[in-house]
Formats: sequence, C-alpha cells, structure tokens
Amino acid sequence: MISRRQLRIKALQSLYAYYKAGREEMGRSEKELHFNIQKAYELYYYLLLLIIDVILYAESRIELARNKRIPTHEDLHPNARFINNQLVDQLRNNEQLLRFVDQHKLNWSNYPELIKEIYTKVVKGDEYVAYMSSEGNGFAEDKKMIIQIFTHVIFPNESLSAIMEEQSIYWNDDLEFITSMIVKTLKKFREDDDSQKALMELYKNDEDRDYVVKLFRQTILHRDEYVEYIKQNTRNWDLERIAFMDILIMQMAIAELIGFSSIPTRVTLNEYLEISKFYSTSKSCMFINGVLDKVVMQLREEKKILKKGRGLIGEN
Repeated sequence: MISRRQLRIKALQSLYAYYKAGREEMGRSEKELHFNIQKAYELYYYLLLLIIDVILYAESRIELARNKRIPTHEDLHPNARFINNQLVDQLRNNEQLLRFVDQHKLNWSNYPELIKEIYTKVVKGDEYVAYMSSEGNGFAEDKKMIIQIFTHVIFPNESLSAIMEEQSIYWNDDLEFITSMIVKTLKKFREDDDSQKALMELYKNDEDRDYVVKLFRQTILHRDEYVEYIKQNTRNWDLERIAFMDILIMQMAIAELIGFSSIPTRVTLNEYLEISKFYSTSKSCMFINGVLDKVVMQLREEKKILKKGRGLIGEN
C-alpha cells in the first residue's frame, strides 16, 4: 500500500501544482491528487508486469536458438531454470495482477529495447550465473533471484527512468518507493500460493484515504493562518526571500500538527524534514527545522496542538 510519507509527497506535489496554476478550483486539484496517487499504484502493477515480459523475452531467445538451421546441443537442451522461475510463474497467473493489467491496458510492447537491455544485464550478472549453475532448485532461490533483479537491475536502470519520465511527471519520484513495495510483495509469496494470492491494496485503510484528502484541503483552506505563523517566526526574513517550496512544506507540517490529533508531533516534524531534503534546497532542512520548532512552541502555548490516542500521553 502507499505509505503515509508517499501520501505526504503526493499532497505536496498536487499543492505545488495548485498554487503554481494560480489557485485553480480546489475540487479539480483534489481530483488531480487522487489521479496522482492512482498513477503510483498503477506503476506497482506495471513493474510487476515488466519482470514477466523479461521472462517472455528469455523464452523467445531459447525458441530462436532451437530453430537455428544447425542448432547445438546446448540450443536443443537449454538451461530453462530462469524461464521456469516459480515466483514469476505465480505472477503470470495471479488473477489480481491480470485483472488490473487488463483494466488499465498496461503493456510494455512499445519498449522492446528496454526488455532486451534488462535481460542482457541480468544474464551478464554474477548472481544470474550462480543461480543458473546452482544445485539448489527451490522456490526460495527463485524468489531471491527475482528480488535481486528488481533491486539491482530494474530500479537503477537509466532507460527505465527516462521512460517513466515520459509517461508520468511523477513516476521517477515514485520508482524507489514502488520498488520497495514490490520487494515487500514478493517476499510474502510462498511456494503453495495459488492464483488468488492477494497483492497490495492502494491504501492501508480508509483512514489513510481520508488523511491525504484532509491534509490537502486543510493546507489550502487555512493557508493565510499558517503563513502568518511562518511570518511571526521568521521575523528576520522577508517572506519573499524564502523558497516557495519551503513555505509550502511548512504549511503542510502546520496543517498536520493542528489537524491530526493521532499523529505525534515528532513524527510530523521528522517526516517533513526528510521530505525537504529531496524537494527543496540543500539548506532548507535546517531552516525549516528551526522555524517549525518555534511554531510548535507557539501552537502549544495557544493550545492548538492537541494530541490524543495510544502513546501520546504527555504530548500536550
């Protein structure tokens, strides 16, 4: 499922687009937010489909070798361990995956060179050589090989990154997180799983779905109030000189501090500081940390931060 951090990032991206478009109608921007999240989930299935296509390409290579005019003994009796990978076979028959791929018309047919490139890198790797020559022939070895391909061949592939950027402006940002989702998914597969094996859902629960919508709305609806808190705690700074992304990240943090009683203050601060490292300037993290520490003190004095729930006793 999409993590809370990824939901925060999706909200940040959509808020940035909302403000840069001149504060267009909020309902339309909210639809864009849902579309952005759905596209990340689509990437999850798209990449699962990619490993299947790599295996299909490997099968075609074996078939071509068999049909040579003068095939060698190796051509006629190939090592089929890779194409018979049990985990990929489960994916090929997984009903949830097949249904989603069909409904969203996902395929890699326009990118044969990418499939070939990934296959070539796989078969040249030491892990592949060891896998193909190993005496062990179990499900655990098959799973380990596919996870290795995702983490060391597919994820860092530059051609794939270019294709992701071409298909969605956000997919490059999603690639690392979605790869981690896939690895978690694959680790849960067992040898006796059937075609009904459940894959990850979009949201962990309804609470996460409501969370991202509320965060998005609160940041917009209370913008002036939150910006005023930032102004009051950056008195030595002209607001015009503060990076727009820094202001937006702090607005979101304040929205979460005030609006979500079950999220610990420290969790909120840590999450937005981490996000600032990737989405703002090199010095933003320290600056945002200093400002938000002052804002938190002010909000507590005004009794605007009210936390409740397990593990939150003493926060107030």
